Amino acid sequence: MRIAVYCSASTSIDQKYLDLAFDIGVAIAGSGADLVWGGGQISMMGAVARGARSRGAKTFGVIPEKLVTIEFEDPDSTEMFIVSNMRTRKAKIEELSDAFIMLPGGIGTLEEFFEIWVGRKLGYHSKPVVVCDPFGTFTQLQTSLDFLSEEEFIGSPSNELVAWCRDIPSAIRACTT
Repeated sequence: MRIAVYCSASTSIDQKYLDLAFDIGVAIAGSGADLVWGGGQISMMGAVARGARSRGAKTFGVIPEKLVTIEFEDPDSTEMFIVSNMRTRKAKIEELSDAFIMLPGGIGTLEEFFEIWVGRKLGYHSKPVVVCDPFGTFTQLQTSLDFLSEEEFIGSPSNELVAWCRDIPSAIRACTT
């Protein structure tokens, strides 16, 4: 099994997020799965890969040519796919992965999450989509999505396609059940 992780590449975030990323990498490896991620060695992206490799998991990176020197391609990855652009990156991550976890991140992380969620809603895949949010970083987002559901812009079947988890063990279980 391969679990994709969407997360921040920002270098100015609190240490607790870097620790979260490392710990989820460790947990992915502990579950017997391998990691698929954005291929960078900085910030949360680098931490999740280091965590997974620290416990023997294989890591499969997918990075656009333009970001190789910005996100600093991880030279320790098991396999690195260098692609032409962000759309190709997302498609390759989806192809390689059996489940998806979103950790705290910015607009790129959110964009990846929404695209994979919509893909599941429309039946392009049936893979688990999970949000791991132990610090409540996405509480406002979840509230906004609940409001959109109340206003009937998002149907309840769509909401049921995402597992919102407050800790790493429940996020890993949501990927494997």
